[in-house]
Amino acid sequence: MTNTVKRSIFGVLFIGMMMAGLLLNRYTFGALMLFVMIGMIVEFLKMTVGTKFLLCRVLAIITGITMFVTTFLVASYGFPGKYIAITLLPMSVLMTASLYSHDRGDFRDFSHVLASLIYIAMPLALSNLVVFRGGEYSGQLMFGFFIIIWASDVGAYIFGITLGQKYGKKLFPQISPKKSWIGFWGGIFSSILAALILSITNFLPFIIVHCLVLGAIMGVAGVYGDLFESMWKRSSNVKDSGGIIPGHGGLLDRFDSSLFAIPVGVLYLILLNLV
Repeated sequence: MTNTVKRSIFGVLFIGMMMAGLLLNRYTFGALMLFVMIGMIVEFLKMTVGTKFLLCRVLAIITGITMFVTTFLVASYGFPGKYIAITLLPMSVLMTASLYSHDRGDFRDFSHVLASLIYIAMPLALSNLVVFRGGEYSGQLMFGFFIIIWASDVGAYIFGITLGQKYGKKLFPQISPKKSWIGFWGGIFSSILAALILSITNFLPFIIVHCLVLGAIMGVAGVYGDLFESMWKRSSNVKDSGGIIPGHGGLLDRFDSSLFAIPVGVLYLILLNLV
C-alpha cells in the first residue's frame, strides 16, 4: 500500500469518525472530544517531557477532563457556571506535585505540563460553547468549523505543492521550510470558498458576511496553529507528534490548526452575539 493510498483511506475514516461524533448526539460529541483531548495531551507531553513527571502527566489529563466535563455540564444541562471552578482542585494538586521534582532543570520542564492545558484542554473545553444553545445540542456548526479548517489545509497543500515550491517565497523557513506564501493565500482562499458554500447551502446559520469573515479569520488562525505545533516539534526534534493515524501522524498533527482556529471562530461569534 503506497503512502498516498494509506493517507486517503485513513483520511476518509478520520472524517467519518468526526462526522459520527459531531452529528449524532451530545454524548458522542463528548466522547469524541475527550478522546481527542487525552490523545493530544499524551502526545504533547511525550514529545516535550518524555517519561518524566509521571504523576504530573496523569494529573494534567485529569485536569483537562475536569475542565471539559464541567464546561459540558454547564453548557448542556444548565449547571451553574461556578462548577467550572472545580477544575482548580486537580490543577492545585498538579502544581503541588511539581514541587517534588528532583532538580531545577526538571522543574523548568514542568512548564510544558501546564502548557498542555492552555494549548490543548482549554480550546477543546470551549468547543462546548459552539454546540450547545440553551441546552440543545447541535454539532452542525462545529462540523462546519472543521470543514473550513480542512478546506484551508487542503488548499494550502495544493497551492503550495503546485506553485509555492517553485515560485513562492517561504512563509516561515526557520520553522516549516516547505510552507510558502502562495500556499498561505491558497489556504485562505479555500477556507473562504468553503465558508461561502456552507452559507449558500444554509449549513452555517449566519448571513453570508459573517460566514466569509469566519472563513478568513479561521483560515489565518489555522495557519498559525499549524506553525505553532511545528515549532514544538522542531524544538523537540520529532517529525510527527504520534502515529495513531497511519499516513497522517498523531492527533496533534491533525488538530493543530483547530486549536487556534476554533477559539478564534468562537470568540468572533460571541462578540457579535451570534451564539
